[in-house]
Amino acid sequence: MKRLVSLFLVFAMLLSVALVASAEGKTIVYWSMWESAEPQGKVLQEAVNAYMAETGNTVDVQFKGRTGIREGLEPALEANTVIDLFDEDIDRVNVTWGKYLTDLEELAKAADYEATANAGLMSAARAAAGGTLKSIPYQPNVFNFFYNKEIFTEAGVTEVPKTWEELLAACQKIKDAGYIPITSDDAYIDTMFGYYLARLLGNEGVSKVVKEGLWAEEPAVLKAAQAFEDLAAKGFLSPTIGSSVWPSNQNGELALGEAAMYLNGSWLPNEVRGVTGDDFLWGCFAFPTVEGGVNGLEAANFGAQVFAINAKSEVAQEAFDLIRFFTKGEYDLKLSQESLGIPADSANTEWPAQLAEVKPVMDQLTTRWNWAAGIEDNPDIFPIVKENIQKLYAGTITAQQFVDTLEAAAK
Repeated sequence: MKRLVSLFLVFAMLLSVALVASAEGKTIVYWSMWESAEPQGKVLQEAVNAYMAETGNTVDVQFKGRTGIREGLEPALEANTVIDLFDEDIDRVNVTWGKYLTDLEELAKAADYEATANAGLMSAARAAAGGTLKSIPYQPNVFNFFYNKEIFTEAGVTEVPKTWEELLAACQKIKDAGYIPITSDDAYIDTMFGYYLARLLGNEGVSKVVKEGLWAEEPAVLKAAQAFEDLAAKGFLSPTIGSSVWPSNQNGELALGEAAMYLNGSWLPNEVRGVTGDDFLWGCFAFPTVEGGVNGLEAANFGAQVFAINAKSEVAQEAFDLIRFFTKGEYDLKLSQESLGIPADSANTEWPAQLAEVKPVMDQLTTRWNWAAGIEDNPDIFPIVKENIQKLYAGTITAQQFVDTLEAAAK
């Protein structure tokens, strides 16, 4: 009898431990690219709190910020630090960190995840990972021209430019009205040149030029350089464009209503919201077509941030459930509203008013370019490329000098 009682007590203790463990749930370690004080960080933390209350699981969310995750994630993964879930740009996650990722095809299929997902972005995520789904997009973005609609109206620009010639005409009207037509900062200074060259050659053609050093051999390079030499000579570029350090002109000339256009991402209205307020009238248009180009308005850099699960995670199902919590329904919509972002859930059809003109621009996209359309694809020479683009925009070197300098640097 005593033995039976003892066995019963042992069983009761084991059951108690099991119930406690069950009540405690599982722990998911999430490294976030956001700062806790950013709108994205606040909404994601709110979603985490709701997820934990609903499931009994624990989420250890660590807000690393962009620098922290870009510099710290890979060393931590290499050191087998427990990290289940992380996020960053679609190309950085799938290409730079691709070897650390869990295949999500079965998890997504079991959850019928793609029923209300953005099909284009899911396709882009698969393409970035070599054909297999290894990340889940959220906060979709597109990189094209953003502009001040009030300046366009005052200057008499009644339609957005669709061709390079129309852009030049718009720039002249804007300059005549007393405004700076186009501005930029060092963080994005190369994107206009990359886009123009990609209109002529496509993304792969640009990448080939920079990787193989074909600056003089490829005539399109000189043609692109001449276009920007012309912009500088006509006074269509900001007088500080060759030296401005981000976010000086973004938060200054553009946000303060001194400059009309800035080639940037759909995150721009949120980033300058503290300066512009909510009454700023935002417009967006595709980078114009150029004569003899192989790509038109259907081509641009677009993508998203993405969530990915560490291949060594022991809570992959729970981490995927958390991703669904972030990217579907209530919190996807709230993330869009609070950060002036694009919803990832196709069922969330309401976009922030500031991004109303982004939707038709994004809807026409069928060809996805890499970041800056490939102009940054050779890190060994990119600092020299950037430096000389700045000089070209500032009008301190000619188009031919630009080509000659980069040709020599590539040898």
